[in-house]
Amino acid sequence: MTGRTGAAMAYFERTGERTFRASPHVGGAWDQATQHIAPALGLLAHVVETDRDARRRDGLVIGRLSYDILGTLPVEEVEVTVTVLRPGRTIELVQATMAHAGRDAVILRAWLMEPRDTGTIAGTAYAPIAPPEDMKPWDPTTVWQGGFIASAEVRRDAQAPGRGSFWVRPGHDLVADEEASRLARVAGLVDIANGMVVREDPTAVAFPNIDLTAHFFRLPRGEWTGFDTTVSFGADGLGLTSSVLHDVDGPFGTVGQMLTVRPS
Repeated sequence: MTGRTGAAMAYFERTGERTFRASPHVGGAWDQATQHIAPALGLLAHVVETDRDARRRDGLVIGRLSYDILGTLPVEEVEVTVTVLRPGRTIELVQATMAHAGRDAVILRAWLMEPRDTGTIAGTAYAPIAPPEDMKPWDPTTVWQGGFIASAEVRRDAQAPGRGSFWVRPGHDLVADEEASRLARVAGLVDIANGMVVREDPTAVAFPNIDLTAHFFRLPRGEWTGFDTTVSFGADGLGLTSSVLHDVDGPFGTVGQMLTVRPS
């Protein structure tokens, strides 16, 4: 949500050109001493867009965000670096890395593309989901711990174990006193998909994700982000959480999360 100021109302506070301090609002769902990775993914998207705007003025838009999660992050200060891997006039590939105490924890590779007018042929076969006002409020802290989960407002239609749709909006700004784009704020939410329609009780089966890839075919609008989500577990310790992303105007992208499934 925009318009708020102060570190107390944000997931991160900038402490330097490349450094940010995590607030208690990023406390993790599996371990409250480590960060829920969702806000960190949003911060990396925000830094990529900030770097883009400092380098060029031609309005490239993010079409894909692909994250590899190398390890956990404590709820402390992190450092972010950005590198243009493939420069170009209409398309470029940018990498952003988040580290703590010299150890890389998350790597993002983002494709940025030149926007074009394709309004006359726009469309998708993805089915819409019920709007947020038609879903019942749900308290995710009945399943999960941590500051990030406690900060999120959720409305949910759980249809079966590992299957359902829901809407989420964050309780705080991404970075204190900085305006983040709607897409960066979505990026700071999408990792929540893995825990909103669980297939198994997380106290009996751990299923953290080791990556996340989001594709967008249009820019999102509005405060709410909707998910049409399916969680699948295989027989060999692998899993996948797949979601179609929605805003109030309908679907706008997809997100996939590879899981390591670990029964107690």
